[in-house]
Amino acid sequence: MIAALGPRVMRFNRRIDRVANRGLERVHPVLLAAAALAWRGLRPLLRALFLALAFAEGALRALGRGAARAATAPARVVTPRRAIGAVVAAAGALLVVSQFLDYHGVQIGGPSYAGLPDVAKPPTVDLQTAGHAHSYVLVPIGAIVVVLGLAMILRGGRVGRLAALGAIVAGAASVAVILLIDLPHGLDVGAQSSRFAGASAVLEKGFAAELAAAGGVVLGGVLYYARPCLIRISLSGRGASARRRRPRRRASSRAKVARSA
Repeated sequence: MIAALGPRVMRFNRRIDRVANRGLERVHPVLLAAAALAWRGLRPLLRALFLALAFAEGALRALGRGAARAATAPARVVTPRRAIGAVVAAAGALLVVSQFLDYHGVQIGGPSYAGLPDVAKPPTVDLQTAGHAHSYVLVPIGAIVVVLGLAMILRGGRVGRLAALGAIVAGAASVAVILLIDLPHGLDVGAQSSRFAGASAVLEKGFAAELAAAGGVVLGGVLYYARPCLIRISLSGRGASARRRRPRRRASSRAKVARSA
């Protein structure tokens, strides 16, 4: 029975194959025409897409080159030496300005306002500027510091190092004046203690401003004088690295014979 069905199955398979081949032969030209039509329609779109990608790549490369030039151009002008000199000059100018700011005051009735920190504040009287305590002696010192900072920016070299040393001395003297004269005077209630009950001395923003300015002068001078941003390169190290990069000559035939012997 199974042996009799074998030839029939083979004939049926052959018929199916012939029908499938005829269908493919008929559909093949249609598929080719459809593919050609689709390619004609998609080709301009793909061309525009790749042109846009090429344009975007060129624009990004140009933008990267411009950003690199913009990032490196200030580094040629704003060197560490000039930046530190500018900081010292700015600190000296702040030291001058801080002498005309209020740094000392006396609050009246502070304990009565202890439970109302956000609603009301105790009145402040006897406001004094920072320069009042030491007869504005830090004003000429601040002006000298500004000149020293400009010398660091414009000259450099030995003049800049001398200017940095002068800035260190001027800043240290300013800190000494602030801590030894301004601080005790700013915390002294004075005659207000007998006139008002609950009077207490407070330090205003002028004290913090002049102390920060004097500290900035000292720090800037130390940084300029120590020059931690400079790294000296040894000439022997350069020679050794150059020798390591130099290509070696090939040994001659005589040298090879001598080594083999």
